[in-house]
Amino acid sequence: MKSVQIALLLAFSFSLFSQSIQPLEPISGHYAELQKLSTDPDEDQAELNALRYPAVERATGKQFIGIEPTYLKREDIPKLQSMVSFPANSSVQTRAELDYLLDWQDRRDAGDRRRAYEIATIGYWPPLQKNGGYGNVEDLFWECKSILGSECNPDNYPATKHLLAGVTRDMRIVEFSLKYHHLRPRPYHLEPKLKPMGRVPNPSFASGHTLWAYIQAFTWSELMPDQRQEFIDLAYEVGESREIMGIHYPSDEEAARVLAHKMLVMMLENEEFLEDFEKAKGEW
Repeated sequence: MKSVQIALLLAFSFSLFSQSIQPLEPISGHYAELQKLSTDPDEDQAELNALRYPAVERATGKQFIGIEPTYLKREDIPKLQSMVSFPANSSVQTRAELDYLLDWQDRRDAGDRRRAYEIATIGYWPPLQKNGGYGNVEDLFWECKSILGSECNPDNYPATKHLLAGVTRDMRIVEFSLKYHHLRPRPYHLEPKLKPMGRVPNPSFASGHTLWAYIQAFTWSELMPDQRQEFIDLAYEVGESREIMGIHYPSDEEAARVLAHKMLVMMLENEEFLEDFEKAKGEW
């Protein structure tokens, strides 16, 4: 009887959550304009088209590839890899994106730099083992604290902490699986005029900062639907900060936004996720 009750509760929870999950917003801002351009390679630039993230540069994050996800299924990872792609190195779109980054380089001021560096330090790093404890949990609540204040912290919301830790752990698995599958060079590898505010020791596609920013924003906005736009705006700022720094293409950010929503939809198929979400929802 107890197992039947649990099954009914999970089915009811799934019904509620699947009905309430909000759809992905349409592409907007400079992403929308850049995406209209051709992604096809210029066949006369074969050497540029063949360029990948340099093997001689230090590679980080590979330890997350192949570990067991928390809420996603192992077979979801290659599916997610195939759902997004980036424009060819020699394409019209990539050239426009590089010009966009050069424009940011010319006009970024001290405030832009300060904020971009501040955001660059944010990022939850989970343990490799499933249910292996927690990493730097304060960063799991950075978005919520930015919007609602200091009362939004892991001590006050333990079930939310547990949910976000699992979601973000899966995000790291997807992030680095994609990065080393696609091996996209960083913008400064293609454009020598770019002087990035830092160099990043892993491939460009997709943006890890933007992926965690959006998947957390989407998760927070399911817990607090009335604040959705505030969370989305903050995630957009995180993505834009990577462009200000000259270390990501706009298409890295847009792919991360799309992937984050797809990941959350896939997680809906996991009973453990549904249980953990209901517990977190109860705190709000």
